[in-house]
Parts: sequence; C-alpha cells; structure tokens
Amino acid sequence: LRLPRLLSARQVHGRDVYCLREPLTDDTAIDAVDALVTDLIGIGLMIQQADCQAVLLFDPIRQVIGAVHCGWRGSVQGILAETISVMAQSYGTKPADLLAIVSPSLGPCCGEFVNFREELPPEFVPFMVREKENYFDFWRITEYQLMAAGMVQEHIRIEGTCTCCSGDYFSYRRARRESGGMTGRNCSVIALRQE
Repeated sequence: LRLPRLLSARQVHGRDVYCLREPLTDDTAIDAVDALVTDLIGIGLMIQQADCQAVLLFDPIRQVIGAVHCGWRGSVQGILAETISVMAQSYGTKPADLLAIVSPSLGPCCGEFVNFREELPPEFVPFMVREKENYFDFWRITEYQLMAAGMVQEHIRIEGTCTCCSGDYFSYRRARRESGGMTGRNCSVIALRQE
C-alpha cells in the first residue's frame, strides 16, 4: 500500500466513530469502534469484514475520508448516518459532496434473516427480496441510508459481489456452512495521499 501508517478498528458491530486528528507514530488499532474518520495524509483507515460491508467515504472538497464497518447490526443502529454526522461536525463535510464505495459483501442472494422480526426494524421490510424465505438486500438498505443522510445517489457505488457466493472473498456464512465457522477477513483501506 506504500502508506507510512495504518489505523484499524477493533470492531464490535456498534455505531461508535473514532476521529483521528493527530499523526500516528505507529500502526494503531482503536478499541470498540466501527468507523474511522480523518483528514490526515498518509494514514490508511482499515476495516475488516467477512460478509459485512466496508463503506469507504471521501469528501473531495474538504479532503476528509471515512471507513465504516457496516453489518446488519450497524445498519440497524445507524452507523452510516452517525459517521456522516461526525464528518460534518468535525470537518464541515456536506453529505452531498461525499463519494462512497461499498465493498463486496453479503448479497441479496444470500442475505437470509430467519429471525428478521426480532433482529431487523420494520423499515427494512421494503428491502425484503424473497418474502417467503426472509432474504434482505443490504446493498439497497445501505444506499437508502446513505441517501437519507444526505448523499447523492450518483455518488454511491456498490461493488455488487456477494462474498458468500464468490470464492474470491472470505465469508462468515459460507465458512459456517462448509467448515464449521473458520474463516479469514477481507480488508478495505482508504487513504489520502500527497499529490
């Protein structure tokens, strides 16, 4: 990656955001957060995921970046809106200026939630893709939540590869089915570079 420093999160499927304001002297992991934000050059913000989404955010006007670990629990808790709010309050980011990319993650083809009535809020029901089988499209949920936070649809790119279907990525659900739950993690990194 050719980055001097890497900042990662010890993710907990929550909605806490860490704002990095001071340069790092070593690679660092922050406990109990699921989103990282900075305007510092040369620091990679890293998110790990196996079916959850990494949502990478870039404000090209104010040169601010964010990296969000967004699984179904984070979606329910509003991690995306919280991260965008922190970027706005801390750096003056306007949500309409943001660009976002959503990593390969659990697709609607494999997004089964048998206990969705207990786990998911009623506002997620319109994103059910197979009502009989309780499948949900979290790619569309993420797009909806980003737009509800003020982003422009044309500024949102969803990679669209299902980690559970594709053998190219680690998948918690696939590993649970095939190998008793042993799996690795995919990493997504965003950084500001000196021009």
